Amino acid sequence: MSASPQSIPQPLSVLPRLLPALGKAHARRLREIYRSAGWPCQDPLEIELLAAGLLDRVRAPSGHESLRVTPAGVQLLARTLAANRAAFSAHEALVERVALEMGRAGRIAWRGLALRAQVPCEDADKPLRWCVAKPDVFSIRNTSVATYVDPIVHEVKVRRADLLGDLRQGAKRSAYVHLGECWYVLGCDARGRCIAAPDEVPPECGVLVLEHGRLVVARAAPRRSREGLPFGVWMALAKATPVTGLDEDAQAMLGSPLRDGD
Repeated sequence: MSASPQSIPQPLSVLPRLLPALGKAHARRLREIYRSAGWPCQDPLEIELLAAGLLDRVRAPSGHESLRVTPAGVQLLARTLAANRAAFSAHEALVERVALEMGRAGRIAWRGLALRAQVPCEDADKPLRWCVAKPDVFSIRNTSVATYVDPIVHEVKVRRADLLGDLRQGAKRSAYVHLGECWYVLGCDARGRCIAAPDEVPPECGVLVLEHGRLVVARAAPRRSREGLPFGVWMALAKATPVTGLDEDAQAMLGSPLRDGD
């Protein structure tokens, strides 16, 4: 008696169509296995990686089983690494651009700061809680009057997925607003299109977009009255080094001959 169509195994050629799309979680697990001894977890991610041919099961003479990344898995890791490096380079270039623009505007800018900020709890009746915010660029006015420092936070995004994930973190955004005027700086995708529309960013933040190599204000950030910076922020700024090379006029004067009387 011939087998029914349902009982015939699927040929290997149609398996790729049945497999789920591999995402960041798969690449992260693959990288963890590559760096480790390859002990199996036996979870759905591992099953999907094995089915995709990115992992092999290896049995030792002792009978213990471990996992080995296949050549196809190594190629996927290499492509992921190249994509991450490209995105990191684009992000760092735009961060540097923002810092330079702040310097040209007469401000003092820092990159990579870790600043303590207060954010509201889920329960409105509870007091504010402290968290650590790490803005891409933090700048203040170059002034000796503490109440005129006008702190500004710039958060740079060059990939849409990163932006959407960031916007879901309300506490992070609240921390930025606590520190100063908050702006999101949106880069462009591979086709030169802005990664998001300005109205996708919450209204408590301003939006800068990159157009034809220039930073353009798409929506201004709301102005709020402030009484300066908290003491903890001042201490963090005192310990950190601001971005250098921003005062172009002063640099130009270093190479100029001294005038009479100088």
